[in-house]
Amino acid sequence: MSSISQTPGPASSLPRFGFGPRFALSMVAVAGLVGLSMRGALDPVVRMAATARPHLPDVALFASQSPAVKIHLLAALAALGLGAVLMLARKGRVFHRVAGWVWVVLVAATAGASIFITELNNGHWSLLHLITGWVLLVTPMAVIWARRHDVARHRRTMMGLFYGGFAINVFVAFIPGRLLWNLILG
Repeated sequence: MSSISQTPGPASSLPRFGFGPRFALSMVAVAGLVGLSMRGALDPVVRMAATARPHLPDVALFASQSPAVKIHLLAALAALGLGAVLMLARKGRVFHRVAGWVWVVLVAATAGASIFITELNNGHWSLLHLITGWVLLVTPMAVIWARRHDVARHRRTMMGLFYGGFAINVFVAFIPGRLLWNLILG
């Protein structure tokens, strides 16, 4: 072996963090960004959070929502549950392939329905719709990578969609005063 390959470079002296610490750090960053974006509204949100009382979902509130919101919420919750099962299940088997296709359809339905949810921004798209575009572009690419047996890219993309697209957005969806909060805790 040459002495060049044995000499550690600057990148090897940096600590490598696993998924858990990186995910925790991203959640802290999201919480910080959400907190900063709320500025003056933070006090009422904290007061609402302090008075939270878990209860069965408010069916009347759900029924009063637009069809796009209903489809978005139901597809997202189903994708979150199925995605969690897929993350724990053995990969590459028939169950993984079939459930994976169902998950992709649920993700597409979630993102597709969100295109029509504009009530929060006076009938216009918001910055959250950038996530919609990203999901609609990346999901088919992840399927293509799986079909081409590029397992590493497929895994990274699907994990990014699941953890970034769902876990972080569930955090945002449960901000006191938002629909999911009001359905279960408000």
